[in-house]
Amino acid sequence: MSPSSNTSLIRSLGLGYVIVFILANILGSGVYKKVAPMADQLNSSGWVLVAWILGGIVTLFGALSNAEIAGMLADTGGEYAYFKKIYNRFLSFMFGWANFSVIQTAAISSIAYVFAQSFLSIVEIPPILPGLADISIGGVFFPFADMTTKLIAIGLIILLSAINTKSIKSGANLSRAIIWLVSIGLAAIVIFGLSSPKANLMQSFDFHTSPDNPITISVMFTAMLAAFWAYQGWSSIGFIGGEVKDANKNLPKGIAIGVGLIIAIYLLVNITYMSVLSIDALKAVNASGTQVAAIEVVRVLFGNNGLLFISILIIITTLGCTHATIYGSARTYYAMAKEKLFFSSMAKLNASSVPANVIFIQAIWACLLVLSGSFDQLTDMIIFAMFIFYGATTAGVFILRKKMPDAHRPYKVWGYPVIPAFFILFCIGLVINTFMTQPREAFMGVVLMLSGIPFYLWFTRKGQPNIE
Repeated sequence: MSPSSNTSLIRSLGLGYVIVFILANILGSGVYKKVAPMADQLNSSGWVLVAWILGGIVTLFGALSNAEIAGMLADTGGEYAYFKKIYNRFLSFMFGWANFSVIQTAAISSIAYVFAQSFLSIVEIPPILPGLADISIGGVFFPFADMTTKLIAIGLIILLSAINTKSIKSGANLSRAIIWLVSIGLAAIVIFGLSSPKANLMQSFDFHTSPDNPITISVMFTAMLAAFWAYQGWSSIGFIGGEVKDANKNLPKGIAIGVGLIIAIYLLVNITYMSVLSIDALKAVNASGTQVAAIEVVRVLFGNNGLLFISILIIITTLGCTHATIYGSARTYYAMAKEKLFFSSMAKLNASSVPANVIFIQAIWACLLVLSGSFDQLTDMIIFAMFIFYGATTAGVFILRKKMPDAHRPYKVWGYPVIPAFFILFCIGLVINTFMTQPREAFMGVVLMLSGIPFYLWFTRKGQPNIE
């Protein structure tokens, strides 16, 4: 994306907008579903809550580090452009390619998957091709397993992609409405859940574990992969960093308050979940592969009436998230194509001034990723890949302070150099641990990211990219 010719963006956004922006970009499918795989890993409600808190603290450290880069390079917009300043054109391309091959397309697939699961909880559709469910590719991929869920997810991706080729509207009003619905829905779950005679509050604070399932650093790292999916979205603050009033105060304060609110919301909601469902019940939800924890909690509390409410809430939430991700993600690939770092046909706009070719190729790959695995496999792969680049962006704080010591920084990260250094070390630890505990997801992520190298050589060989 070409840098703006205006080097002095109008700083018109206040603290309130920064907080709302962060909430809007983080609240999504993870709050409804991720408690189940975390319970399966940790076997203790108390330790699940610890994982949510630690995940929130690490997220806050990463967001505060990212905010310095965002404020400094706000005119260029986003990590794809940051990497050209911090590193070079190659690593900038690799970030863009990783978004296409793993991060953003798998995010589209994952959110659509939860939409489909919620849809099937209120609309009964017979299993499709159940006899082919055990067919695998190398014993790793089961493309026909849960085929009904996958076909609904694929249908949603195709439908929303087609809609996105007809309009360039961002859907800001829809996003605001969805945030209100999500907030009201989660508040209702917490208030009615904790006040229900079916809830056992102390059950949520049980730290007991069996000798067969000890809590280790590795186990905690693995469980936090699920938490980080729920916290995903904070890096979007980079796109408005140059337009925040009094950024030196409002940006870090807004990030701290926004992420702090998210931590509090997640704790309250998950305390409610684990007050209603035991750890064994949550493990059963995870083992089913098709159930959503929030739906099962509401089913216990309110029966079918509550089931309809929570299912519709999740459907609306995931519909909006999928739509926003499809639209927003396409911008990076279009920018790459304009710089001759992606397929040339992707740089074309249709009659509605929309990069339709980009949206369709994105949809095709996202649909294939739906067939490749389950929701949790996809999100673990996303978080693994994303934390590689989170660490690289945070390392940019140190690099740019050396390369550009006199550059204007509207905000400098709190606790420098300790907080960014801690976050970088955490990113390294998470990546190593994922290789050890989730080798399939890590290997898939690495292969898909590294597949960009021959494409980069091909694109740059065809012509010198114009990145100005």
